[in-house]
Amino acid sequence: MKKLFISQPMNGRTDEEILKERKEVIKKAESMIGEPVEVIDSFFETVPENVTPLWYLAKSLELLSTADVAYFAEGWQEARGCKIEHECAVQYGIDRIE
Repeated sequence: MKKLFISQPMNGRTDEEILKERKEVIKKAESMIGEPVEVIDSFFETVPENVTPLWYLAKSLELLSTADVAYFAEGWQEARGCKIEHECAVQYGIDRIE
């Protein structure tokens, strides 16, 4: 079973919108990969006070480092964190679904 990291734009979106898209992405990824996936949970519901966007990115990159494949959801090219995650996936040889 492959470990799946989901990179998706989150800024300006509700938790419900984000979680709905994640469910759709998981189905698409499983169909494309041809087997069930183990989803790496990169949606942070509880965080320390006063964290910055860079804190979220650092945690996401830590999780990305454990992935077999990364799925880049629609709009990733316009989201600075997603662009950085994508470049890291490219540079470190993590398979990608775009």
